[in-house]
Amino acid sequence: MSASSAEARRHRVEHILSSVDPRLAPALREALARPGPVPRPDAGQTVVLCGHRSAGKSTLLPRVAGLLERRGVDLDAHLERLHGRPLKTWVAQAPAEFRAAERRALLELPQGGLVAVGGGFLSHHPDALAGMFTLIIPITFETYRDRLMADRTRPRLRPDVSLEEEISSVFHQREALHARVPTIALVDFLRGCLHEEESP
Repeated sequence: MSASSAEARRHRVEHILSSVDPRLAPALREALARPGPVPRPDAGQTVVLCGHRSAGKSTLLPRVAGLLERRGVDLDAHLERLHGRPLKTWVAQAPAEFRAAERRALLELPQGGLVAVGGGFLSHHPDALAGMFTLIIPITFETYRDRLMADRTRPRLRPDVSLEEEISSVFHQREALHARVPTIALVDFLRGCLHEEESP
């Protein structure tokens, strides 16, 4: 790898770190500087960005796409275009139908791409991610709460309780479900991208 391409890769990694939860960024930078796993996706393996609502998956999608030199697909936006239905009303009116559609949409995409899935995908469809390079985007509960309290455009998942109660219960329930699914930590993925510079 040339010095210019290595520098461009480091710049892209830094751009990704500057886009994650600011409460986590300093610790991620420290972890990235230490030795650790260096996972890399295979050429034909689909890379999936997973994580909680408001973790920043859609923001990171084009930045990870640039790092991997792959075209990125936002699955929620893809579903809205495919079905002509606004996500917010679809999730509220027919949640089971939406969950089936998002699972089907991911599995129908060509292999070897890069996809950002919705906040519930990892907890609802863990088996659909078998064989994929599942990259989890971290977020603290404090940042998750702040972002969701400020963003009223997102669909309510539990309208029978207050928004505050919904935010807390959904986050902690999904945290437990996420922990059961094999995923790649963002910092390990980025270390793997930087490690590639050293490859002959």
